[in-house]
Amino acid sequence: MQLIYWLLFAVLVIGDQSLKYYVMNNIATMSVHDFIPGVLSLTHITNTGAAWSMLEGKMLFFYLVTIIAVIVLGYLFVKADKKDYLYRFSLIFLLAGTVGNAIDRFTRHFVVDMFNLDFINFPIFNLADTYITIGVILIIGSLIIQVAGEKNNK
Repeated sequence: MQLIYWLLFAVLVIGDQSLKYYVMNNIATMSVHDFIPGVLSLTHITNTGAAWSMLEGKMLFFYLVTIIAVIVLGYLFVKADKKDYLYRFSLIFLLAGTVGNAIDRFTRHFVVDMFNLDFINFPIFNLADTYITIGVILIIGSLIIQVAGEKNNK
């Protein structure tokens, strides 16, 4: 069962990097391509900050935070209860998203973003960001299930 987590991790990181490679080589920076008209477009931007371009250009900070995050997430995964599948999957999604953006930061010195939600004013994001969001949702679900289980055992 341990192998499935690392296969998923590899597929997620390869998917993120493949999409970023495609966007960088096929969509000019700042150009917009409709994907689902009125809903989602692909807009190639580069981001030297975090979400909403916070802390833009503070690359040393992001390098340090990324290294710490990968170490902590890896440690939590190794120490996690082998039967807590949802929690372990959440950590894999968080780790894949962190590593996907880390590859960009360490090799390009910026993160490639491309998904633009056309129906709301929302920052342009990438697949790695989506993985992190999924990981957070799964970890919240895992915590809710854990708390509910503790209440039932009392």
